[in-house]
Amino acid sequence: MSKLNEKTVKEIWEEVEIVLNANPVPFQDMNIVYQFELSGDDGGTYQLAFSGGSAKVLYEAVEEPQCTLKMKVSDFRKFLQGSINSTTAFMMGKLKIEGSIGQALKLDKLLGQYEL
Repeated sequence: MSKLNEKTVKEIWEEVEIVLNANPVPFQDMNIVYQFELSGDDGGTYQLAFSGGSAKVLYEAVEEPQCTLKMKVSDFRKFLQGSINSTTAFMMGKLKIEGSIGQALKLDKLLGQYEL
């Protein structure tokens, strides 16, 4: 993702959906909803749903999430850029996880396969 810091959170999510669906192989067998509760400027609640070999971004809490990640927008940008991983963010208190920690780690590994 070029110039990630210049994009709005909505623009980032739009690009995430495009990039993921351009190569669905890494998540083709996943059936899970991740919820992101982002705080700070331009924050909000977003969901990333994997089902049937596609990824869909929802711009509000629509589905029942199996894993919820809570972080600041600034840390979310770093997370997507790969400059901070979920384990480090969690240990530093920059990421709070509700639900399956294993699923959060799986998402971290999955997103690391993409140029975001």
